[in-house]
Amino acid sequence: MSSEKPIVLVTGGAGYIGSHAVLALQNAGYEVVVFDNLVYGHRDIVENVLKVELIEGDTNDRELLDRVFAARPFSAVMHFAAYAYVGESVAYPDKYYRNNVIGTLTLLEAMVAAGIKSFVFSSTCATYGVPKIVPIPEDHPQDPINPYGATKLMVERILADFDQAYDFKSVAFRYFNAAGADPQGRLGEDHQPETHLIPLVLMAALGKRDAISILGTDYPTPDGTCIRDYIHVSDLADAHVLGLNYLLQGGNSQRFNLGNGNGFSVREVIEMARKVTGRSINAIECDRRPGDPPALVGSAEKARSLLGWNPQYADLEQILSHAWQWHQKRHA
Repeated sequence: MSSEKPIVLVTGGAGYIGSHAVLALQNAGYEVVVFDNLVYGHRDIVENVLKVELIEGDTNDRELLDRVFAARPFSAVMHFAAYAYVGESVAYPDKYYRNNVIGTLTLLEAMVAAGIKSFVFSSTCATYGVPKIVPIPEDHPQDPINPYGATKLMVERILADFDQAYDFKSVAFRYFNAAGADPQGRLGEDHQPETHLIPLVLMAALGKRDAISILGTDYPTPDGTCIRDYIHVSDLADAHVLGLNYLLQGGNSQRFNLGNGNGFSVREVIEMARKVTGRSINAIECDRRPGDPPALVGSAEKARSLLGWNPQYADLEQILSHAWQWHQKRHA
């Protein structure tokens, strides 16, 4: 890399994981430009916290992408701009294929045309479907059970084909459950609508919700509730910087799981939230939600060995404490 700061375009950089990645990139000495259509992203976060340039636009807008790439010598793109609600993807698959697949393809075509060939992609453990082995390794069969997972798998396939055709190098990170917030309280999770367990539990602790619903208590797990692998969002962000460094130093295309390698049940999360917040949280037992595997836990040994990734906040109490700090501030 040259002595000048490499410039990275972060699509979806106004969202939850994207904004934390921008912060990590800044800390690592990169110059960042955020590209976001603000459907789910937050302008105030980019302008007041990250304080980087925001280009409001859509990845399906090829003309705009061409202008953006012509304006600066970007070294790479980090791509978080995707719709990510599983239930919505089942109800409106067209919306998901248009944004997550066609939008990404349009972005990749514009990158190739501009000679930018380093790409860090936000993928998902949903590409695996129902796991046959836990913890899940990267070579586990990919058989998604919803359109959201299918869109991410399709992009992974496109990236492999672009590598062969155009020498286009990519790192795809298959996340497990992103959680927590910036330890300094600058950023956190603020989705509309919110579907993730930890923020929903904390909203109940704040009195913004009457209760938290436990969706299924008859799973083949120790306490009957689903087990998930929660990974701190700042650890995720650090992995993206390591993946980018790896590519810019000449690394080949790779796929990595990002998880802690251990799981916590829904009941364990609620109990820990009660401890962290010091508040009683009403929990209501409900029927299972269709399509939820009993346990999703990932093996991240490849990211540890190849990228030198070492999660700093693997403890559930830490993850919840950082999230609680953010929620109290955001919803004061």
